[in-house]
Amino acid sequence: MAPKDLLRALIVVLAWGVNFVVIKIGLHGVPPMLLGALRFLLAAFPAIFFVKRPQVPWRWLIAYGATISFGQFALLFTAMYVGMPAGLASLVLQAQAFFTLGLAVLCLGERFRAQNVAGLLIAAAGLAVIGMQGGGAMTLLGFALTLCASLAWATGNIVTKKIGNADLVGLVVWASLIPPIPFALLSYWFEGPQQIANSLAHLSTTSIFAVAYLSFIATLVGYSLWGRLMTRYPASQVAPFSLLVPIIGLASAALLLDEQLSAPQIAGAALVMAGLVVNVFGAKLKQRLLPTSP
Repeated sequence: MAPKDLLRALIVVLAWGVNFVVIKIGLHGVPPMLLGALRFLLAAFPAIFFVKRPQVPWRWLIAYGATISFGQFALLFTAMYVGMPAGLASLVLQAQAFFTLGLAVLCLGERFRAQNVAGLLIAAAGLAVIGMQGGGAMTLLGFALTLCASLAWATGNIVTKKIGNADLVGLVVWASLIPPIPFALLSYWFEGPQQIANSLAHLSTTSIFAVAYLSFIATLVGYSLWGRLMTRYPASQVAPFSLLVPIIGLASAALLLDEQLSAPQIAGAALVMAGLVVNVFGAKLKQRLLPTSP
């Protein structure tokens, strides 16, 4: 990967790692569906008046907005609202790396190598440990919804690959027109007009900061850079970069939210991270441990 693209990947890691703490803070003052509507409304407006629509058919814009934007965050925001800690959410969501690999094999014909299988099995064991632990600050529903969110993200990665070369800033901005409508409808249905009005009337400074961060940093900056990487490199090379996100997510959640993991959750987190490492570096490790004969 070129040095500039490596820097882009690290910027995404930092932005998305802190993102989970920001979501948790935002949910303290704004219910999840309303938070999603505000996030993407601000990401779309006023930017669409200054950013040209990419040369992408509307069906792909809708597919991108429905998966990586609406699907992922409707599930993730709800998961964190019903009891998924920010740090663990940042970890469990990285199952998208393996969902992306599986979908890339099925939809794009990419190869699924031995280290991918080994990494998947190790990470799956870690997720099982975390899921069975439950209790404490984490709910089983929150855990399950976060896994579903990771699948929606992975589906969006495949959509990005299908779109191919496009103006990524334009793609993110114009695709942000899609989520506010279903988010607003779900907010009206589940949260009700009274809660919506009350939340908007009493927006705190921290809530405004959270919405601004989610809109501009996590969405416009993060997904523009991520999409650029997904179109330039194989999905199997880009998706595993997310293994750094939970390191930032867990550290920032512990520092800013005082979140603590139980011993089984720590063991599960270590297994997930080990699985991601095997997935990324497995081939190189195999070459060093089992060098080919001259």
